[in-house]
Amino acid sequence: MDALIYTAMSGAERALRAQQVHANNLANMETGGFRANLEVASAQSLSNYGYGYDGRHMTQMQASAIATRSGAVKETGRDLDVAITGPGYLAVQWQNGEAYTRAGAINIDETGALSINGHALLGEGGPIVLPEYSSMSIGGDGTISILPPGATQMQTIDKIKLVNAEAGELTKNEAGLIVSRGGEPLPTDPAVKMRDRHLEGSNVSAVEEMVATMSLNRSFEIQMKLFKAADSMNETGNRLLGS
Repeated sequence: MDALIYTAMSGAERALRAQQVHANNLANMETGGFRANLEVASAQSLSNYGYGYDGRHMTQMQASAIATRSGAVKETGRDLDVAITGPGYLAVQWQNGEAYTRAGAINIDETGALSINGHALLGEGGPIVLPEYSSMSIGGDGTISILPPGATQMQTIDKIKLVNAEAGELTKNEAGLIVSRGGEPLPTDPAVKMRDRHLEGSNVSAVEEMVATMSLNRSFEIQMKLFKAADSMNETGNRLLGS
């Protein structure tokens, strides 16, 4: 009966971890640019030595995937707010490399450095730092232009690095930022476009998350019933052997 116990406990562990993923999604329903996580697992059979059927089936957890559908976009009127239109991501600095995000609420500090949620926003030559200006604009291709004090014409300063990749090539790091599964930086994609003075919200669907959570609860209950049944059969077998 130990084979059934292994299978039941492995399934229960998978259900618990999946619930954590969906709970995190629900907690970030109001987080700007948040991409919902999709829990990923596969069946791993552990065959006994010799011939015959697989004796045990375990769940192998993998790095979460990312839901790439767009969230709702709303106009803010703020010059430093941007929203990606369609697929794509903004590049930000992460430790010694780069990561990606859909959050578009850009901040600027006293030195002119641009950042998103504390991470430096990357341009064509690295972190973007703006000189003193009286007005600014961000183009649909990520080009940042400013009007220097006393000037009459806008000047191009830098261009935001915009990237894109297939959903299967992306995952999230410990900070919740999107990174490539291989760890290498993604190349600039000129097809990615954005809208200034807009922000994108989370793409989490409360209905989908609640339905998934209820389904996982039922799955966990079934696994526990199987575990109790296996334990009962094991006790019965021990009594027969002892009699």
